[in-house]
Amino acid sequence: MERTKAATSSIMSEAIIEFLILSIPILGRLKDNELKIIEKYMNLIEIMPGEIVFKEGDSGNYVCFIADGWLDVLKKTETGECIVISTLSKGSSVGEMAVIDNLARSATVKARTKSTLLTLSEENFNYILAEHPSIGVKILKGIASVLSTNLRKTSSMLANSMLPSG
Repeated sequence: MERTKAATSSIMSEAIIEFLILSIPILGRLKDNELKIIEKYMNLIEIMPGEIVFKEGDSGNYVCFIADGWLDVLKKTETGECIVISTLSKGSSVGEMAVIDNLARSATVKARTKSTLLTLSEENFNYILAEHPSIGVKILKGIASVLSTNLRKTSSMLANSMLPSG
């Protein structure tokens, strides 16, 4: 039984490493050996359709990487209605700001389909920064790049919504 567990764990680890290498832009700067280090600090979770990953206003202390499935990102309007502002799929990340700014979640994230997520807690991220600073810097650059891209998209959408009608 122990041999099977070890073999399964090894296969799972290889699958996670391959997923991290091929799919996650935040981690795209990392080499195979660096990914093997951070994989030890991640958790794999499964969520069912309709399940809330986190709510807007909750304290945040982890980032999620979507290994499989679809997640909806919802934002409350001034009237209190929740609208879907984005739908994320395999390879996307959500909650990056939580490991950086320690502020409340800026949106609600809910599973559209059965989904598999890899999570990295703020505590584990801080440990990586302290014990493996070169890896931590690469992750920070990846987070900065994703946040920059998102800000550029948001700025363009805002500018387009402000165009005069007529």
